Amino acid sequence: MRSPRIMALAWGKIEVEGAGTFRDAKLFPGGAREWDWRETRTEHTPGIQPADVRELLDRGATTVVLSQGMLKRLGICPETLELLKQQGVGVRVLPTQDAVGLYNDLRKTEQVAGLFHTTC
Repeated sequence: MRSPRIMALAWGKIEVEGAGTFRDAKLFPGGAREWDWRETRTEHTPGIQPADVRELLDRGATTVVLSQGMLKRLGICPETLELLKQQGVGVRVLPTQDAVGLYNDLRKTEQVAGLFHTTC
C-alpha cells in the first residue's frame, strides 16, 4: 500500500489526499488520521513519544518522518528514536515544511509514515 500524498500545508492545517484536513496528522501506508496528542499525553517537551510512532510501525512503515513543528518547537523523546533504531526503521527529523516535502518524495518509493505538527 502506498502512503497518501500531502496536498497542502498551512499554519494549523494539513490536507491529505483521500483522507481530509487535519490540525496534526499521522500518515502511514494505506491511510491517515488526526494525530491527537491527548492519546499519548504528548507535549512539546519532551516531545514525540514512543507510543506516537508504534501505530506507524504496526502499519508497515520502513521509514518515518517526524516533524518538529513550523518553528521547530516540538521535541522528540530519545526513547522514540531508540525504538525506531531497534526496529530497523529509518527516521528523519525536520521542521514541518521540510518534512512534508521529504515525505511526499519518499512516498513514491518507500513505505513511509509521518507525524506532522502544523503549528509552533
